[in-house]
Formats: sequence, structure tokens, C-alpha cells
Amino acid sequence: MSADRGPMVIVGAGQAGLSVALALRAGGYQGTVIMIGAEPERPYERPALSKAALAGPAAESDDPAPALAEPEEWRALNLDARLGQRVRAIDRNRRLLHCDDQTTVAYGTLFLATGGEARRLPGVAGDRVHYLRTLGDARELRRGLANARRLLVAGGGWIGLEVAAAARHQGLEVTVLEAGTRLCERSLPEDAADYLLQHHQERGVRFRFGAVASPRASANGVCCEVDGTRLRADLMLVGIGLVPNDRLAVEAGLEVDDGIVVDGQARTSDPCIFAVGDVARFPSSFAGRRLRLESWTHARLQAEAAAAAALGGSAGYRDQPWFWSDQHDLNVQVLGLPRGRGICRDYGTGRRGLFYFHEGALTGAVAFNAGRDIGFARRWLNAGRSPRAEDLADTGLALSALHRHLREVADEA
Repeated sequence: MSADRGPMVIVGAGQAGLSVALALRAGGYQGTVIMIGAEPERPYERPALSKAALAGPAAESDDPAPALAEPEEWRALNLDARLGQRVRAIDRNRRLLHCDDQTTVAYGTLFLATGGEARRLPGVAGDRVHYLRTLGDARELRRGLANARRLLVAGGGWIGLEVAAAARHQGLEVTVLEAGTRLCERSLPEDAADYLLQHHQERGVRFRFGAVASPRASANGVCCEVDGTRLRADLMLVGIGLVPNDRLAVEAGLEVDDGIVVDGQARTSDPCIFAVGDVARFPSSFAGRRLRLESWTHARLQAEAAAAAALGGSAGYRDQPWFWSDQHDLNVQVLGLPRGRGICRDYGTGRRGLFYFHEGALTGAVAFNAGRDIGFARRWLNAGRSPRAEDLADTGLALSALHRHLREVADEA
């Protein structure tokens, strides 16, 4: 696509949106780049909202989420940034955006980096019920935790567990309600989920599984009945997933399927429009099917691929799912799409790496305070070969030695 058909317009001022802008400038584009963002803040680190923003030194600051671009870098991008503004509709025929302040914005190429919104719990609202998606949400939750003794968390996924850990760090009583049978059911194998559960329980977090939360909120707190037991708390955090912000795409007639459907270069069914980050459903070369990934790394890499394509490039990117989480004193990293037989390498003192095999092939890894294991697993997945499961099970064999052996075999071949 030619880069001189009008302004490059980015809707969304998060990780994906800023990554598009950075990649356009790095690719030599000197034309107009307009960024429209619903939040008034400049792009910031969203993962910090449920981590350092609640429990670390940043929790003392009014702006606990680090900026994604330093002031000098932000100025150098020379963006026409329109923050605190929303786009109401896309007119694809005229290549116009209609904004909520009644203005219109013309585009030559459009990037939708609209992310998602926290999934709501029906029928529950009030100052005692919190969601966590924006910097404003984090500020409100932080104030609530500072004046609370008991917290209910609806949802045993990553957001809920990170907030549970932060609340326990501050001395609150915490109960997590999970409708499923284990933690992080969509992303963690059972053995890894069990280890994570044990880690939380040892630090005082209580869990109720198979619990469908139907809380009642008042000015004084939150009450929820689970299996005949009445649970009371000062506030509740609802972390039951993310809903992609694909309304603009739906109303504009783009192809949508729980996210905006894109190709390997992040191009939508309209060749002038790209979609990147949490909102995009893309053909994953790693999984062999379409995925919608909600991760910092994916948002950046897909945005870079989209910007390159808009500037006339043809290469996409090879996705390899990876994300991380900090909970209590535990750093959790998940690489690939781990499934199948799990091989555990337990190093003691809370450190362990789990490698997963399906039909003899490595599918992914989960590491608890063992980031080096993820490094080796990443190399093996990239190369399409790995040690045998039985060799990995032998903790007497160092991963570095197994890796050297693989390289020697490859060199001989």
C-alpha cells in the first residue's frame, strides 16, 4: 500500500497504538500521524496496573504506571495526539472518522488499536465494586484497598490473582471466587495451576471453586452467598476477562469474530484498515489457527508488522505467545501454548520449570522463578527441535548441556 494516500491515523493510545507510531517513524514515514485515545493520559505501561501500581513503590505515586515513551521520545514522534477523545464511527467510503466532539478526521490508512474493556458482572455496580483496565481504575482500587480489611475477588485468572497478591501484601483478608475448577484454566495446565494455587494458599489467600458470584453491593460493602455461605467484604475486584473493543469495526462492516479478523500483516477485510493488539484475531503460525492474544509482547510485534505492511513491506511476523505475571514472591512466565505431558524440573526454594510435550513435540513451558528455563524453551521452539522429554526429566542433566548437544546434532546434520 502506498504511504502517501493521506494521514496515518491510529485509534487507541496504548501499547499497540504507540508501537505503530514508533514503527512508522522508524520505517522512514515523515507524513502526518494522528493518534486518538479515549484516555487523557499519554500511553502508559498497562501491565503495571495490577502489579507495581497496587503493591510496589509506584503505589505511592499519583502516576503509578510508567510511561511507554519518555517526554523527549514522545516529542520526537511529532504526533498529532488527540487524547481524551473517542471515535464514534468509521465512514469507510469517505475515509472519515466521526469523533464524539462532532469533529471528523480524514485518514489514508487507519490502525485500530482499541484494546478491550473489562468484562462486567451483570447487575452489580457501586463504589465498592471495582474493575481494572485503566489508570483511573487502578487509582480507585488503590484508594479502596488502603481503607479495606477484606477483599472478594471474582475470577481466578491473572488479573484477579495479581490483585489478590497485592491485597495480601497490604494485610487484607482475601477470598477468590472462581467459577471453574482451577486457576487460569485457559492458559495453565493443571499441574502448573495446582502449584500456583498452593503458593497463594500458603500466603493466606482463600479460594472457592465452582463459585458463581452474585454479589450485592451497598455503601458499606459487598455481600455474596456461595454454597449457602454468606461472604462479606469491604470491596470486590471483578476480573473475569476482557471484551475486545470491536464495536467500531462491527458498525463499519469489517469482519469480526470475538475481535477484528486480520491477516498475517494485521490487515482487516478493508485493505486500508489494520487492527492490532488485544482487539485483533489473527492467523497464528504457532497455533495453526486464529487467536486473539492479550499480551504486551504480542501487541508490540503485531503493531510493528502492521506499520511495515502499511509502508509497503510484505513480511508478517512469527508469533510465539509469551507473557509473565508477578504474584507474591513468584515470577510466573508462560511460553507457547503448553499442553500435553508435563515434565517438571524442581530446583527447590520455589524455583521450577515445567516443559510440555504433545505427540513428542514441545508445545510450551511454564516457569516459576526460573526465567532461564523459558530462555532455553524459546530457542527450542524457534528451532523446531528440543531435548527428549525423558532427558528433560533427568534433573542431573543441565539445560545448557542438553542445548549444546542439540546444536552439535544439528551441525552434524
